[in-house]
Amino acid sequence: MTEFRVTPWDVEGDIDYKKLIEQFGTQPITDGLIERVETLAGHVHPLLRRKIFFSHRDFDWILSLYEKGEQFALYTGRGPSGHTHLGHILPWIFTKYLQDTFGCELWFQLTDDEKFVLSPHLTIDDTISFSYENALDIIALGFDPEKTHIFSDLDYAKTMYRHALQVAKRVTFSTAKAVFGFDNSTNIGLIFFTSMQSVPAFLPSIMQKRKVPVLIPSAIDQDPHFRVTRDVAEKLGYYKPALIQSMFLPSLLGPDSKMSASKSGSAIYTVDSPKVARKKVMNAFTGGCQSLEEQRVQGGNPNICTVYQYLYILFEESDADLARLKERCLSGEEMCGNCKKLLAAKVSEFLKDHQAKREKARDRIDEFMLSD
Repeated sequence: MTEFRVTPWDVEGDIDYKKLIEQFGTQPITDGLIERVETLAGHVHPLLRRKIFFSHRDFDWILSLYEKGEQFALYTGRGPSGHTHLGHILPWIFTKYLQDTFGCELWFQLTDDEKFVLSPHLTIDDTISFSYENALDIIALGFDPEKTHIFSDLDYAKTMYRHALQVAKRVTFSTAKAVFGFDNSTNIGLIFFTSMQSVPAFLPSIMQKRKVPVLIPSAIDQDPHFRVTRDVAEKLGYYKPALIQSMFLPSLLGPDSKMSASKSGSAIYTVDSPKVARKKVMNAFTGGCQSLEEQRVQGGNPNICTVYQYLYILFEESDADLARLKERCLSGEEMCGNCKKLLAAKVSEFLKDHQAKREKARDRIDEFMLSD
């Protein structure tokens, strides 16, 4: 297996998620936790049932509090360095399920400050612009405007900065260096930023003037930030935020590639036309053989097929249909072209619906956005 690398700013290689749990020191999502969610919620989202959300910190504690009648809040975010792709919205879809199921208030952070200090080519105006473009995708997913607070760090800095300073005062450079791998070439904006990312975990408590438990659904690459947040939370008089963490949606180019705007065809963006998205799907990496004849004899390999993974993770809710598709692939009955057409149709349908809602969101953005 190719060596992998996971940081808040870089994800590379074929990821061994079991090994990643060990490296980060998180806990695996167990069948017992899933059963508790089903008991409380009445149904389990496929992203949890299939353990795409596979890792956690204190998710069991959040469920215990809820079982005792204590409401928790949600916090997630997006680093607005460009347009939104399907990998970005994966955690948001699960976050919406949590909001709908448990009636949670959601704080959604757009880290335009982080992306400015991180990227050599983005201006502040660029990251602000992408913040508002990305917010349209968040709203289009159907979050409750009465319970959803979206904010850009740059537009909400007056509220956040005093609390970020409280975090920063309690985090040494030695800690930041050990957690993030900073060196002498790292600019001081990036070193400070984790203090800003910590603040939304405390905002529900600050606004309600009482300790409010918070659950953070995100991809697992954000875990280093929240380890720092959890280290300082109790020193500031707050609960440690709980985390529930997802795998990554793979690049369409295969397990050794990554989603990147610089790699054409690696990702499907929410602003892609159905025609463009279809072309990307039809060129996707699969687990098929070199020829149809060979595949009919040997079968395909769905475990490395990005088309099957996209269906499994996002685009096919039926476990039975997925099981049949996998069996037909393994037996050589199903050819890659048919699976690509199936996924392309589902992606096109999603994009048409999402883009219509995205346009309507332009007239509703003020219902969701906070600013100082």
